[in-house]
Amino acid sequence: MDKPFVSNSRESARMFKYDWMEPFSKVPFWVPLLIYIPVIGFFLYKSVFCVSPWYLIPLLYVGGIFLWTLTEYLLHRFLFHWIPKGKFGARMHFIFHGVHHDYPNDAMRLVMPPIMSITLAFLFYFLFQFSLGDILVFPFFSGFVTGYLFYDISHYAIHHFNFKSKFWLNLKKHHMFHHYKDGNNGFGVSSNFWDKIFRTNF
Repeated sequence: MDKPFVSNSRESARMFKYDWMEPFSKVPFWVPLLIYIPVIGFFLYKSVFCVSPWYLIPLLYVGGIFLWTLTEYLLHRFLFHWIPKGKFGARMHFIFHGVHHDYPNDAMRLVMPPIMSITLAFLFYFLFQFSLGDILVFPFFSGFVTGYLFYDISHYAIHHFNFKSKFWLNLKKHHMFHHYKDGNNGFGVSSNFWDKIFRTNF
């Protein structure tokens, strides 16, 4: 993106013409917690009773988290920052991610809308099930969703919390550079690991 931001207030931009559509674009930060903590718990529960040998559970769980960090990076870099040609493409980009860059402090548009995150969750689950099988998918998917949930909540926290720990301050600095200095770099939110690997760090 060429312009770093439009508004530095907490105001919200209207996204849709029709009033009934507008609430679907605004999501409180606690909604993903309500949806995905039970999902993580359910698949971990299934893992304990179905996966053997047991040591595969933590290995696959951590593997799922690790794959999420790469997925987060790739989605942010190549999907959220992709601007298709034409007015319709620009409109789609604004709805998916542009509004967040124009209004970075809008607290109601910092976590992914459930209709989008649930759709992606189903797609990834079936992909992992096809790749890993009906049993090993349980801990792997649980880890993947854990990574996603950490990303969503940390994104909100980075924009609205004041931190003292070095870890969180570094994450906040990294993401604020992405917003206010250089929108073409710094695509990792919950980690800058892949920015270092793919040389998109600041």
